Amino acid sequence: MHGVPSLDSNTIDAPAEAPIESLIDSPSDDARADAATGSPVRDLRRVPIHPDHWYPLAWSHEVKRGKALGVSFAGEPIVLVRTESGVAFALEDRCAHRQVPLHGGVVDGETIRCCYHGWTYDCTGRCVDIPYLGRERLPNGVRSYPCREEEGLIFVFPGNPALAEERSPPPLASVADKAYKTRRFGREVKCHYSFMHENLMDMNHQFLHRKQMGQMRARSLGRRRGDGWVEVDYTFARTAGDQPIGEALVFGQSRKGTQGADKDVMTIRTEYPYQTLQIRTTDSTLVMNLWIVYVPLDREQRTNRTFGLLSIRKPGIPVLLDMAWPLLVWFTERIFKEDRWIVEREQEAHDRQGADWNHEVFPVINDLRALLRECGAPPEAGHFKGVRIGPAEAVT
Repeated sequence: MHGVPSLDSNTIDAPAEAPIESLIDSPSDDARADAATGSPVRDLRRVPIHPDHWYPLAWSHEVKRGKALGVSFAGEPIVLVRTESGVAFALEDRCAHRQVPLHGGVVDGETIRCCYHGWTYDCTGRCVDIPYLGRERLPNGVRSYPCREEEGLIFVFPGNPALAEERSPPPLASVADKAYKTRRFGREVKCHYSFMHENLMDMNHQFLHRKQMGQMRARSLGRRRGDGWVEVDYTFARTAGDQPIGEALVFGQSRKGTQGADKDVMTIRTEYPYQTLQIRTTDSTLVMNLWIVYVPLDREQRTNRTFGLLSIRKPGIPVLLDMAWPLLVWFTERIFKEDRWIVEREQEAHDRQGADWNHEVFPVINDLRALLRECGAPPEAGHFKGVRIGPAEAVT
């Protein structure tokens, strides 16, 4: 295997070169958990994402200098503000006075003024001015969120702010490496975030993409899991059809039939709440590096906004990748469109049935499902709830 972490006491590995079909004889982990505990397994599609992590809520270019943008995390409205100096900050998207959204207000220097009565808030959420009362006796403000800008993304920490410093934003693919060209992409998808994790990690669904990629057969090299993460390695063999241009662009070369392709290793990892997908060739060269996260938008977490960074290694003549880039964008968009269609149908089935009826047989997906349950917000949390500063009481 190429560039794959060594196994340790926290990992489980399937036999090398084990065909997928040899791994599906055992009952699902959900069923085993049921038998072991005697209690019902928590419906994964109702597990809220845990707020104690950094989540991108917008692309940097979406928040212009001197402007504000209203966004959402799991049903909680948040306003992102770009000050006149170019600094971004995040507040509850409400004015403490009449509760109207602050994103409709006016950025004034390093503050934002509510569009209704001009109440003014700084980056900490403190009310610093009321035009008709002056600054002598001001009310409490609104909640502020830790906010950071990394590689074209505006990250917000919606959970316990005391944890923000110890939990840095994750490494973002190979964006900062000049040897790679990066595509930023994302869409709103009408499904629970767990469907997205499963879709990317389970490469047995290549049949779905047969029109784009030809007939491909996935083979699992093994899986590993540890504290807060699960990963699996795959190789692929083409059983019918030609290599698509988009795939050839990733590898920087053309491959006929299956020669060479079945030696490349794809490693997919969920390190909660993020996912990565890396492809290494036979000489251990990292040719593709994807980082992706799925941010719930609504309170029920039935819609997510995907933020992805896809880094492709440049060939010897970098301009060749630049020229072919529109074809790569077209290819990846078609793949994403098919994946989006299928996960939205899964969500519809769940909502129609009222429960998760999935009979999962692939061990790595059972590992993943267990991880998402364990790392998600606890049942008593219900849904994400912001910590609000109290009513507008006068302070001196």
